Amino acid sequence: MWDFEQGEVLAFDKPLHWTSFDLVAKVRWNLCRNLGTKKLKVGHTGTLDPLATGVVIICTGKKTKLIDQLQYDVKEYIATLQLGATTPSYDLEKEIDATYPTAHITRELIDRTIPLFLGEQWQVPPMFSAVQINGKRAYQLARKGESVELKPKLLVIDEIEVLSFDQETMQLTIRVVCSKGTYIRALARDIGEKLNSGAHLIALRRTRVGNTKVEDCYTIENFLDELNAES
Repeated sequence: MWDFEQGEVLAFDKPLHWTSFDLVAKVRWNLCRNLGTKKLKVGHTGTLDPLATGVVIICTGKKTKLIDQLQYDVKEYIATLQLGATTPSYDLEKEIDATYPTAHITRELIDRTIPLFLGEQWQVPPMFSAVQINGKRAYQLARKGESVELKPKLLVIDEIEVLSFDQETMQLTIRVVCSKGTYIRALARDIGEKLNSGAHLIALRRTRVGNTKVEDCYTIENFLDELNAES
């Protein structure tokens, strides 16, 4: 039996095109309605882009105090990159702004390049991100056409491996295990630069946060069904 006011830690598989805030708002609204209250603390432990799916951990009630701690859990992603083209957002949010030759790219070159991203890395966050700049989010400035210089951040990539590479379509799929603050879109950008071809992210799924795997998560539909069944 749940006790959302004393606090619960819930794992969700975030749907495509939803923001993490959309998911939190949906959960909060349904919990407040179910509990007959107007206020309940609900928050998530790490933002996931609208164009990504997968694990988002949500805390309720008194367990929202755990959010800062849980944000440091290691995360695992499966990412598919399109080589040979870039976009301003490093993913499909924006249209392709440049294309590059790819004839030189082979599986052997990729297998030599990917291990270079293992361990500590200095990464410049994407301009289209939630990084704070003088009290504003970077993406707010980017969408206004303003350009600012973002400082690189130190992060750790614990594991990175090639899952597949299609030389015909130039699509590369990788698995990444990394620390808090890693932008997989920025990693796609950096891999593209190392390959001298450009790259952008075309699919992203967060498959694990800490010990929570995506197969153990609620879908929003399953959660609401279970919530309504208990009320």
